[in-house]
Amino acid sequence: MSDVTPNIYWHSPNITRTERERLNGHRGCAVWFTGLSGAGKSTLAHALEARLFERGCRTFVLDGDNVRHGLCADLGFSEPDRHENIRRIGEMTRLFVEAGMITLSAFISPYRADRLRFRDRIGADSFIEVHCRCSLEVCEQRDRKGIYRRARAGEIPDFTGISAPYEEPLTPDVALDTATTPVDECVAKLTKVLHSRGILVAA
Repeated sequence: MSDVTPNIYWHSPNITRTERERLNGHRGCAVWFTGLSGAGKSTLAHALEARLFERGCRTFVLDGDNVRHGLCADLGFSEPDRHENIRRIGEMTRLFVEAGMITLSAFISPYRADRLRFRDRIGADSFIEVHCRCSLEVCEQRDRKGIYRRARAGEIPDFTGISAPYEEPLTPDVALDTATTPVDECVAKLTKVLHSRGILVAA
């Protein structure tokens, strides 16, 4: 136990999550996109956000590259740093969900245990794991930034799919073949899942 733990107290909010959700007109949840770099996680997250925004939903996208400009700027790509990266993002996602928002978290999140930990932490009824399935070959073909080429040349160490592992979800809530399925079709499927899970109500 940390030495500071006895001096830290939890302050319960005056406004409950249920009250926030009632104001928002939908439940809060985490839609967690996982997959290789280039699999379409951020593309789908932003496309889904646009669709939900049109419905008047309160949403926010947490993007793997963006958080490394601030919250996780001190982290690299070693296994311990990757675990810490997802720990921070998972906790931030949980706070957004508690605020009653539909939170779209787009991260490679290569380790299965990290994803399962935050399913438990956030709550299975509020966590939707989306596996963006895309072959390494297609991801490399999409790579306009040249990061796969640099990884194969040894210029980028600990690169997921090349020199570091990616543990695919065993039982994702949603599996999307992002190599062949159009973005609009993927978004429609995800919207349907949000309805079936009771996150959204009929417009």
